[in-house]
Amino acid sequence: MPKSERNPKPEIGNFQFERDTFGFAHELVWQYRFDPVTGAMTTFRTVPPPTYYHRCFVMARSTRQFFDHARFDSALPEAEDQAYRKLIHQIVSRNPRRGCAESERLVVPGYEGLRSFSQACEPLLKAELGGPWQSYFLRSHWRMIFPVRRWHQERIARQLQRSLQEQRLALVHLFRFPRITINHGIVLYEMEESEEQIQFTAYDPNIPTHPVKLIYDRASRTISFPPACYWAGGPLSVIEIFRGGLY
Repeated sequence: MPKSERNPKPEIGNFQFERDTFGFAHELVWQYRFDPVTGAMTTFRTVPPPTYYHRCFVMARSTRQFFDHARFDSALPEAEDQAYRKLIHQIVSRNPRRGCAESERLVVPGYEGLRSFSQACEPLLKAELGGPWQSYFLRSHWRMIFPVRRWHQERIARQLQRSLQEQRLALVHLFRFPRITINHGIVLYEMEESEEQIQFTAYDPNIPTHPVKLIYDRASRTISFPPACYWAGGPLSVIEIFRGGLY
């Protein structure tokens, strides 16, 4: 049986965590410990020092670019490293604020999705996705220094709903300011609504093993992020990024 018949081309369809996320982690410069009673945080440097860090926004952006601008085809033979290097560069050079026509997608041969590709070609991806400066110098970071009111978070929750319906993905900036206990980017791809809240399911570059949740509470008009290895959990400020001229 021809290889093309054994491995038919998959439908792009909806975002799938096990297919469309990176298989390697965004590494932490610091390790965190949280007191379960007081919530007090202590930190210490990661040992050995990380080699791939300060790129959470780069990985969030690249996740969208691969989902919107690439098509993986496991029926095709694997390519040489130089060909993959060129493809990666072309994909992450595409506009992250809008998708492209199906005919304009760049074909990545030999793999079924970003996860398997990133597991096999981790050094290439880490070298080509972009440097830490692309996480530091985002046009949307100006918004962090201004107060984020509850009415704003209510509006953001509605905006995120629309983005998931229209674009299937929403990239968000999670932060606390002026005490920066979190400053991070994740990718939302599903939501579940009830009378009390909206639960957004997300890919967190820091945690490649499973999805995470971002929760909007309708009564308090606040958004919270559950505890993680780098965050004690609780309410925070959220804005959508890689959307429009200002963000």
